[in-house]
Amino acid sequence: MLDRNRQSERAGPGHGETVSADFYYDVPRNYGPHGRAGQDEGFNPLKLLFYIVQYRWLIVMMVAAGLVAGVIVTMMQTPKYQATTQLEVLVPSARVFQDIEVVSENSDVRAFLTAREKLRSRTLAQRVVFQLGLSEKPDFLFPTPSFSLSNIVYRAFGKSKSPSIEEKTPEEREAIAIKRVLEDLTVNLVTNTSLLSITFVDQKPKYASDVANQVAQSFIDQRLDQTSETSDLARQFIQEQVLQVKQRLQTSEEELVVYAKDAGITITGDDKSLIGSNIEALNTALATAIQERLDAGRVVDQIEKGRGSSLGPVLESEGLQKLSEKLADLTSQYQQKLGILKPGFPEMQQLQSQIKELQRLYNNGVLAITDSLRLKYQEAQNKEADLESKLAEMERQQIVFNDKNIKYTILKREVDSNRSQYDSLITKLNEVGVSSELKTQSAAIVDFASLPVAPYSPRLSINLGIALALFMALAASAIYIIELLNNTFTYPEQIEKELGLAMLGILPLVDDRELMASIADQKSGLSEAYRSLRTSLQFSGAEGAPRSLLVTSSEPSEGKSTTSFKLGQDFAALGAKVLLVDGDLRKPNLHRLFGLDNAIGLSNLLTNTVRKDDLAGIFRTTKYPNVTVLTSGTLPPNPADLLSSPNMALILANLGKRFDLVIIDAPPVVGLSDAPILSRLAEGTLMVVSANQVTRKSAKTALKRLRAAGANVIGATMSKFAVNKFDYNNAYKYMNYQYYDYGAGTPKIEGKVDDGAGQLVHAKSPAFRRLVRRLRSGVGDFVDRAKSAP
Repeated sequence: MLDRNRQSERAGPGHGETVSADFYYDVPRNYGPHGRAGQDEGFNPLKLLFYIVQYRWLIVMMVAAGLVAGVIVTMMQTPKYQATTQLEVLVPSARVFQDIEVVSENSDVRAFLTAREKLRSRTLAQRVVFQLGLSEKPDFLFPTPSFSLSNIVYRAFGKSKSPSIEEKTPEEREAIAIKRVLEDLTVNLVTNTSLLSITFVDQKPKYASDVANQVAQSFIDQRLDQTSETSDLARQFIQEQVLQVKQRLQTSEEELVVYAKDAGITITGDDKSLIGSNIEALNTALATAIQERLDAGRVVDQIEKGRGSSLGPVLESEGLQKLSEKLADLTSQYQQKLGILKPGFPEMQQLQSQIKELQRLYNNGVLAITDSLRLKYQEAQNKEADLESKLAEMERQQIVFNDKNIKYTILKREVDSNRSQYDSLITKLNEVGVSSELKTQSAAIVDFASLPVAPYSPRLSINLGIALALFMALAASAIYIIELLNNTFTYPEQIEKELGLAMLGILPLVDDRELMASIADQKSGLSEAYRSLRTSLQFSGAEGAPRSLLVTSSEPSEGKSTTSFKLGQDFAALGAKVLLVDGDLRKPNLHRLFGLDNAIGLSNLLTNTVRKDDLAGIFRTTKYPNVTVLTSGTLPPNPADLLSSPNMALILANLGKRFDLVIIDAPPVVGLSDAPILSRLAEGTLMVVSANQVTRKSAKTALKRLRAAGANVIGATMSKFAVNKFDYNNAYKYMNYQYYDYGAGTPKIEGKVDDGAGQLVHAKSPAFRRLVRRLRSGVGDFVDRAKSAP
């Protein structure tokens, strides 16, 4: 076995090498029961960025197309000018009978909606057409089409076909003008205001401002005409009513004066009788007397309970306060001396007499104050009684007066009613007269429409934004469809997730014209990648690399022969004896890579058609040390039968004893049984998967056939990986692009790709080739699903 102990490159990867998929990717790989990686985890912004970078030219072209389309659409549109007039609606419009009129509030939206509908009415439009003479203006009746190819010529050279109105009758022209006014007129209510915004759009700036202003003015004139007619009728009616109410008022006033004189009723200036005024005054005085009596009663009650000394008047008396202070001082002296002198001592007796005298004076003062409070209480009682007696007398007089006042009130109410009607009618008559002369407006123009200096439509920025949005949506759809049809392998992770195989190496894309030079150059990126693959193979098993290694692929032209050729050289460089066996008995290629003839080889051994003298020369040494080649030999008619014969197993067993490593270059798996047969005989199988070439279904089918045959597929390597591409280089910075580019620049691999045109890879751009392959593989996948459908 070729184990790690026999390698000069032990202790991990060398410069720029990778040993396994775990070394390539930092994230762990969790495979299911069939070795398949888990599915993608939701939305990944970084992945979206990679898609944008990958399809950057498609996106750029779509953006450019969107900009061009936006400019073209803008050029095809006819410029339109917009003018706006603001009109304030005054609600209510006219007030004729305030006492019977239902007046809506200014906040009533119905009034403004009614005004808006009147502004958009056909009658008002007809009035505007007549005022401005629009039915006689050809450029208004027959405007330039809003969207037409001819607009490009018109905007570029300023030429347009002049319309003619001679073919139309006056009635038809008026109808066209009215229709144009109604179609291009917009009236909106300004939120939370009593303003209406009147907007008119036209290709001529003067028409836009003139029509907007005239609509507002015609609305005001129309309402004034209606108000003037109403005012004349109202004034005539009010004049008749004034004469009648005036006569009734005079009669009712005379009757009231005569009755008041006969009944002796005297009325004050505020329409109250003297008796009523006196009763009101007595009630006020009685309420005050009752309150005073109650207050004095509470004071007397305190006196009766022996609490006279604590009353406010007593405590507030300055004389009593002085007596109390002096009494307290003498009492204090007496108590102090009592501890030294006996009560019978003359000095003590003198203090006692002084204290008694002061106490007597204090008690007399309190008694005087309490007597005055009792007297005040008695006076309050007497005053309350007198007021009650007088009020009772006045109430009796009021009863008599009320009997007389009933008729007086009736007559006075009639006078007041007639006077109120008379005053109201006089006021209305004056208002109607003024309104008929001044023509009170129900609306006012707040802001006239000015002549627009720049068109409001088309707007290049808006058209460009819409065009860019549409074309970006088309670009996203195209990318989605391309990715949906793309069933090839683009990134190394896809091989792990789709096939469940460990990635042992990534081989960069090299032009077929530079392939051999790149392989020969040990400092090239391709050579370093193969050495990385070799190191990964050394660590692929518990005891190192397998003694016999089968190199195969799903389809032709994926780079398996080149991989076998280069791996043989790299393992031989470590001192191992390597045998390269060309197991492709249908389209052999190893003899071309080594520059040998293919007269005899493996097929001759299997059919026992080799002479004993030629048996030693069938294993050919090469210019590369420790590398021996067994070519395919004569092409047999039945390759599968030969490879499945016992001789093949016996030959490989014997060769495994003579060489440290046997590498078998097998034919592709799909469509042939040769590779599955050989995979059973080899200790390990390496799958070569080309980037952007082989379909995922084809690779899965190939892997399934190999495993069904009992093959030990140790891993896969991705060939033709364009690491120099901007998007791949950003997505796989861990691969170190500078590392692959040191020495002679070798950015590509492998020779031809069968894309249906029979041209070399460098004859077409990589993006175009990738698109063709994706489309073809997507269509093929669809056909396969259609065939397999029941």
